[in-house]
Amino acid sequence: MIFDYENLRLVWWLLLGVLLIGFAVMDGFDLGVAALLPFVGRSDVERRVAINTIGPVWEGNQVWLVLGGGAIFAAWPPLYAVSFSGFYLAMFLVLASLILRPVGFTFRSKLDNPVWRSIWDWALVISGVVPALIFGVAVGNALQGVSFAFDPDLRASYQITLLGLLNPFGLLCGLVSLAMLTMHGAAYLGVKAGEPVAGRARRAGGVAAIATLVLFALAGLATAFLIQGYAITSAIDPEGPSNPLGKTVVTQTGSWLANYGAHPWMLAAPALGFAGALSAFFLFRAARPILTWLATSASVVGIVATAGVSMFPFLLPSSSSLSSSLTVWDASSSRLTLGVMLAAAVVFVPIVLAYTAWVFRVLRGRVTNEEIANDPHGVY
Repeated sequence: MIFDYENLRLVWWLLLGVLLIGFAVMDGFDLGVAALLPFVGRSDVERRVAINTIGPVWEGNQVWLVLGGGAIFAAWPPLYAVSFSGFYLAMFLVLASLILRPVGFTFRSKLDNPVWRSIWDWALVISGVVPALIFGVAVGNALQGVSFAFDPDLRASYQITLLGLLNPFGLLCGLVSLAMLTMHGAAYLGVKAGEPVAGRARRAGGVAAIATLVLFALAGLATAFLIQGYAITSAIDPEGPSNPLGKTVVTQTGSWLANYGAHPWMLAAPALGFAGALSAFFLFRAARPILTWLATSASVVGIVATAGVSMFPFLLPSSSSLSSSLTVWDASSSRLTLGVMLAAAVVFVPIVLAYTAWVFRVLRGRVTNEEIANDPHGVY
C-alpha cells in the first residue's frame, strides 16, 4: 500500500521540509531586503524604493511560515510542544521583530520627518536581521540537541534558556542564515529595484555570497569534527506508535555525516548550497539579475535541505535525555490524521503556489526612483 504509516511519515517529513524551504526562499528575501536597507538606500527616496519592492508581497510570502507552523502542530505534535515551549523566548523575539515589519510599513510614511522615518527604517532593519539570525540559531541548537525530557506519561520538561541557545555553534549557524538571506535579498533587489539601489545591492550581495560560502563551510566542519551528532542504536519500527521513549540513542562526533555515506545522493543538498552561492557571486558581478536570484534560491534550498538530511530521522534531539529525542518514526500524529492532512495539502499547496505565481506576475517590473519621487504620498 502506497500510503501506509511509514510512507505517510516520510511524506510529511518531506512536506515539512518543502514548507520550511518555501518560507526561506519566499520570505527570506523580504528579511534580506530589510537587513540591507541602510546599505542600499542613501536617501529617503532610495530607501522607499527598497521598501516598495517587498511591501506588496511580504504578507503572501509569510503564508509559508504559517503553513510550516501549522504542519508542525498537526503532523508532529510533540515537536510543536517541545520547540514552541522550549524556545519560547527566542520565538517571542522573532514574533516581536516580525510585528515591526507591518507596523514600520504602515507608519513610516505617515510623517514627512527625517527623524520619524529613520526610526521606522531601523525598526525594519531589526525586523529583517533578528528573525534571520534567530532561525539559524534554532537550527544550530537542533543539530546540537536541546535539553528536554519526557516522563513515562510523556509529559515534557524543559531546561532551555535564551542565553543557552546563544552558544558559539548556534551563533555560527545564525550567521550562516543571516548571510544567506542577505545574499538572497540582494538578488531580489537586483531584479526589482532600479539604479542606484540595484547596483549597491549587487555589491552587497557579492560580499554576502562570500560570507555565506565561508560560514557554511565552517558550520560543516564544526558539524563533522566538533559537535556531537546523534544515532539510534535500537531497532526501529516505522509503523509503530508514536512513543519517543521506545528507543535508545547515542551521541558521537561525526554522526550527522552518516546519512551521506549511506545515501550518497544526499550530498546534492550541500553541493547545491555551495554551488548556488558561488554562482551567485559571479552573477552579481556580471549583473545578471534573474540568474542571480535563481542561484541564491538554489543556495537557500541546498543549505536548508542540508540540515534536514543530515539530521534524518531526527527532528529534535535531546541532549539531557537521549531516548526522549524526537524522530520521524516516533513523533508523528496518527495515520488517519496524516492521511487527512495529506489530502488537504494536495489541494491547498498548489493553490498557494498558483496564487504566489499570479501575484509576482501582476507585480512584475522594477521600482524606480522616478516612480517613487512622482508619488510622494504612496503607501510605503
